[in-house]
Amino acid sequence: MVFSFDHIVLNVVEIDKMLQFYNEILQLPGDRLEEFAAGQVPFPSVRLSADSIIDLFPKKMWERTSPERVCRLNLNHFCLATDEASSKALQIRLNEQGIDIEEGPVKRWGAHGSGTSIYFRDPEGNTIEVRYYSDEEKALPCLLDS
Repeated sequence: MVFSFDHIVLNVVEIDKMLQFYNEILQLPGDRLEEFAAGQVPFPSVRLSADSIIDLFPKKMWERTSPERVCRLNLNHFCLATDEASSKALQIRLNEQGIDIEEGPVKRWGAHGSGTSIYFRDPEGNTIEVRYYSDEEKALPCLLDS
């Protein structure tokens, strides 16, 4: 099975400060900034490379997914990308080992546009997302076309 790093998700309290830091200090270009500002998408991202992004989840997103947590954990989850056949084989192995798929398969946004994801936890409770993109779903942002 071959994986590549697709994205990580950070839980953010002050979205504007975080965007400024990642855009200006680290000089990472933003993805979906206009759509986020217009309320069309629930979170913005910054691009590490053609294949990897950092999603910035505003407080309203992670508060509702983790209400039992007293303190905020910065890392929400990480995502590995693979192909469809490998994802389906992984789902079978997870099932055989009694590891619950907590969500999915479900369509979600990632480094290459919309993909199909499953979510499960490692033995220490970290959430892992594994996704694949079909050719129809894969849509790189314009900045990568040049």
